This record gives sequence, C-alpha cells and structure tokens, in this order.
Amino acid sequence: MRRVRFSEYGGPEVLRVEEVEAPRPGPGELLVANEAIGVTLPTVRKVRDGGLPLPGALGGEVAGRVVAVGPEVTGFAVGDRVTALCFRDSYAEECVVAAAMATPVPDGASAVDAVALVRGGLVASGAHAAARPEPGESVLVTGAASGVGHLAVQLAKERGAARVVAAAGSAAKAEFLRSLGADEVVTYKDASWGEPVDIVLDAVGGELLTPAVAALAPGGRLVAYSSGGGTVSAYDLLVGGKTVTGFQMARIAATRPALVESWRRELWTLFAEGRLRPSVHVRLPLAEAATAHEIIESRANLGKVVLIP
Repeated sequence: MRRVRFSEYGGPEVLRVEEVEAPRPGPGELLVANEAIGVTLPTVRKVRDGGLPLPGALGGEVAGRVVAVGPEVTGFAVGDRVTALCFRDSYAEECVVAAAMATPVPDGASAVDAVALVRGGLVASGAHAAARPEPGESVLVTGAASGVGHLAVQLAKERGAARVVAAAGSAAKAEFLRSLGADEVVTYKDASWGEPVDIVLDAVGGELLTPAVAALAPGGRLVAYSSGGGTVSAYDLLVGGKTVTGFQMARIAATRPALVESWRRELWTLFAEGRLRPSVHVRLPLAEAATAHEIIESRANLGKVVLIP
C-alpha cells in the first residue's frame, strides 16, 4: 500500500510517498481502508516545525471501511463505515486506529462528509461550550474559513448568537463567510475589528492573540484552541474583566467521553437537517499531499482540505 511520510523537517516538499506492507490491527484496534483523509494546520506545522520523531508519521482524521478487526474489539465488524482519529500514518491507503477513537458514519453521509464534519465540528462545539455562551451574545471567530472555523461560524448562529463576526486573512473570503451566516467579515490587518464582542473563538493565536483580546467587550471571554501560541497581558485582562480559556479536544475526549458523544450526535443531526454544511475546499489524491499542505500553509482554503487515497 502507499503512505506518506517525511524524513526531515521542512515545507511541503519534504513529504514523500512510499510503498509498504499494510499494517495489522492489534488488541483494541481496527484496520481501516481510507476513503478520505483530513489535512489540518496542526499537522502541517509539525512537518515544518518539528514535534514528531523522524521519520515522521502524520496523524489526523480519517474515514473509510473496516477491513480487519483486532482482538478484544467489540461493536465493530468488517465492512462497517467509520470515521476516526488516527495518531500515526493517517496519510495512507490503510491505517490502524484505536476502536475507542472510531465512530460509525450514518447512512446518507459520505466519507468526505465525515472527515469535513466530525473532528472540526467537535472542536467548534467544544470551543463554544468552553465560552459559556448566552443567547443574544456576539461572537467573533478567527480562522473563520478554516476546517474548524467555518463550522464554528455556523454553530454560533445555530446556538443563538445575535451577531457573528468572521475574521480571516483576506477580504476575498468575505462572500464565502457571509454565505455561512456571518453578519460581518473583518481581516486581520483591519485597523478595527468592529464593535467589541462578548466571545472570541481563537483558532490562530500568535501575534493575533493581542488584537483578539482587544476585540472583547468588558467581561468578554476568549477561548484559545490554536497551536500557534501567543501571550496575553494580564493587565489587559484585569482592567477589562476579561477571561482567556484554553480548550484542548484530546483532554475532553479522555475525561468526558459522554459529553463528546452528545456533541457528535448533535453534529450529525444538524447535518441531516441541512442546518450545518461542512465545506470542502478541494479533494486531492494522496500523492498530492504536498499540494494539500501548500494550500493550508498559504491559508487559501475555504473549508476542509481532503486527501483521497
């Protein structure tokens, strides 16, 4: 089978396709024949910035059919359609996933739908929940055209936000963001991000964390779920009565699985009812993983970037 790895850190050009034998599932694991693979900014950053031992085996969300079931697995059978988080070698024709990280894909949804909806939707759902929103409050989403951000914009409207502001790197994304329900669109370079908001969901971090905090109204809350880091002035929080909270999906999944499952059910319900629309920017062959990374790095995507084995 084919898989994508890298033997040195760098840009998209370091990704290489190699031929290897298919893996075998161990206890508690499933072997999945991938039909769709999601590409995310955190994964792209690990290739360039390090954080994975070499040779690098990329992880991420996948969707496909179960082709083998390891010992001690219950609830899954060969032929089941699933989506899952794969921690190693997700960029492959087949990958091994922990059965505990896999969930069924409902009838009427494709593998691409699952990859575009589930992980990004769970992060968006969790970030909203961490902000403790009240109906009628205003919400600003950074990285609003990303795989997570475009779902967060829609969920903000779905959950009763009176005003949703979408922040992106380019004004060229405005039409797309308004089609999702954004009331206003701002770019990171704008002198003002408009009237202050009650909640900021920050997917970018870094140097944008300071203006994101400044965009909060007194008493506002910012939820940071970016791998981009950044620093916040404690004095700015003090004088504005503002709060910054970090959100990590992996911790919630490990400690509150029932809560995560309730978010997952809600996502599929909203999808089935046509009230939540995952957008796929492009579908690329597995061999073009480097092109997928280039799109993510350039922040050109409108929604999810997906690889098709």
